[in-house]
Amino acid sequence: MPRTPVTLIGLGPMGQAMTRTLLAAGNPVTVWNRTPARAAGVVADGALLASSPATALGASDLVILSLTDYQAMYDVLGPAVDSLAGRTLVNLSSDTPDRTRSAAEWAAEHGATFLTGGVMIPAPMVGTDQAYVYYSGPRAVFEQHEIALSLIGAPRYLGEDPGLAQLMYQAQLDVFLTTLSSLMHATALLGTAGVTAAEALPELLQTVRGIPEMLEAGAENFGADVDAGKHPGDLSTITMMSATADHIVGASAAAGIDLALPRAVQAHYLRAIEDGHGGDNWTRIIDGIRSPRT
Repeated sequence: MPRTPVTLIGLGPMGQAMTRTLLAAGNPVTVWNRTPARAAGVVADGALLASSPATALGASDLVILSLTDYQAMYDVLGPAVDSLAGRTLVNLSSDTPDRTRSAAEWAAEHGATFLTGGVMIPAPMVGTDQAYVYYSGPRAVFEQHEIALSLIGAPRYLGEDPGLAQLMYQAQLDVFLTTLSSLMHATALLGTAGVTAAEALPELLQTVRGIPEMLEAGAENFGADVDAGKHPGDLSTITMMSATADHIVGASAAAGIDLALPRAVQAHYLRAIEDGHGGDNWTRIIDGIRSPRT
């Protein structure tokens, strides 16, 4: 496998994990971080610490950014824009798709090409068989660096629009963060009856693990039905699911815990019933989500 020099800017847990993965594959890696002390571990592993962002940019054509958000990119690289020409910036930071598209334009104005990435695993899983990363931006640029990027995780290219990978990343986090909140809400609910978190979470996680099979049992490809506007209510209906949502709100209110999450879920089903879709499948709630009332 060709050894590609890589610059990595941002050495939080994810940046450090990516640096070590690239080093382990034999790639020369130059790093920079606003807090230099964070580089000590990866430098001991073989990375070269740059003295400035400009020096870091000058070390490699391929530059990976692992920062808090896109504003951090401007803060770090703004004083070094003269060193951007000819570089490929692969920004693996989180932000909105619109800010991502603006960042791609900013990079182009300074002679750099831009790929957006969304890393879909935590730092300890970087470089493992379970790791995968969404990318979008110029296909030719992605293909040029695909081998090096595949070391971080299996690359999944979505298209030319730089906002696509960010949109997919945020959509995945939408599912992830909502699931985490629901787990804590359910744990709090059980806790009001004396069930400990140590007892509750293994039971609750069984439901999380079983959701894919439950969905597949209802239809071979329920996403295709959603795309076609088909919401058959032969196995479950909006009315049935709405009653369940009502019961969760009632139980939560009686237990004295926060109602924001269950009320948000309840609202989706109430809207579908108001719109006359009580006999349809639960997937019909997407109509109200797509067209919120103001």
